[in-house]
Amino acid sequence: MSKGICVHSEIGALKKVVVHRPGKDLVNLKAEDFERVWIHDCFYLEYAQKEHDAFTDILRGQGAKVLYMEKLVAEAMDADPTVRPAFTDAFLAESNITNPAIAQAVRERLDAVGDNYEFVLTAMGGLYLKDLDLPRGGSLAIMDSDAIAPDEPLLFPMPSSYFSRDPLASVGHGALLNRMYWPQRNREVLFYETILKHHPDYAGTPIWYDHNSAWHIEGGDVLNINAKTLAIGISQRTEAAAIDQLAKNLFWGPEESEIETVYAIRIPNGYAYMHLDTVCTQVDYDKFTVYPGIYQTLRVYRLTRGAAPGEVAIEEIDDTLQHILEKATGVDHIQLIECGGGDPIEASREQWNDGSNTLAVAPGKVCVYERNVVTNDALYKAGVEVLAAPSEELSRGRGGPRCMTMPFWREEI
Repeated sequence: MSKGICVHSEIGALKKVVVHRPGKDLVNLKAEDFERVWIHDCFYLEYAQKEHDAFTDILRGQGAKVLYMEKLVAEAMDADPTVRPAFTDAFLAESNITNPAIAQAVRERLDAVGDNYEFVLTAMGGLYLKDLDLPRGGSLAIMDSDAIAPDEPLLFPMPSSYFSRDPLASVGHGALLNRMYWPQRNREVLFYETILKHHPDYAGTPIWYDHNSAWHIEGGDVLNINAKTLAIGISQRTEAAAIDQLAKNLFWGPEESEIETVYAIRIPNGYAYMHLDTVCTQVDYDKFTVYPGIYQTLRVYRLTRGAAPGEVAIEEIDDTLQHILEKATGVDHIQLIECGGGDPIEASREQWNDGSNTLAVAPGKVCVYERNVVTNDALYKAGVEVLAAPSEELSRGRGGPRCMTMPFWREEI
């Protein structure tokens, strides 16, 4: 494998993948603060880590090199001492700390961490008043900090960061740096931006989308159909205007992109339809998982390079999902493997635990959550090799195996 990124499909043999092993960032918060940091349950950290380790062991066993985001960021900072101060500035700007005395105390606490790896973990783990050394007197901002409750988070933890799929998306030899739907998650993007711009192995990676853009888009909505074709969900998390901008960047941007066609697929809003990969993932050349609820509101648009410079041509496609995927992939017959085996009760239950969200490690070989037994059996009966990962804790975060991974290298298919 060479340096950089190379992802032209969803099913090419997985050779290099980025994850984040959950740590203090997953548990350093009260249940009352779930909605403030976008997480939905109390985790048993030791078991979540054991499950995550078992999951990454499965990936290694299939020949993938597992890279940890937190280590890559630290390596980028080790390579260039100017990276960390600039990161801290951007990180605190996204942290929405309005009290200047507290903002300064947080900066001093972070600056006091000498080791870059520990610095990354501290920044992700969150800080409370008890963690800071606030001076007394000198300004109203300092004196008023006495009114802050000891259990009020001042630097919020980042519990959703073990879902590496959301902040970015690998496309060809480049990547999208996404603007997240939930503002408190925008800090996650900064870690990946540091890797792609400053890590010795990834500096110079083409960036197809800038996270400072006006419109939000997330990586779970981006599927690499082949080297020339993307499918992108129009969802609660990804705006149509973001797809307009991305298509223009891919077709007419200064960096060379191989993408010629973008299929924009409208999906419903709601937990069962969080991203396109929540309801549809490719598992083989001719097979996709699907949650049947997607059929109800299906609208699909095809975007291609327009005739005039900077122009994007758009047409609506009135057809079934099966036929659209056949056109997109160039495969004569696509098999849709329904979540829950097509049973509406089982589909609803297993979709709650991301039954349709699979990670292909090679054509016809996928990693899934072991708890989705009906869907996994349907995959098996369709001839797909199933690699089941433990998921009692990890599934509480409302994301599956694809959500927890960002491929940086896949073999060509």
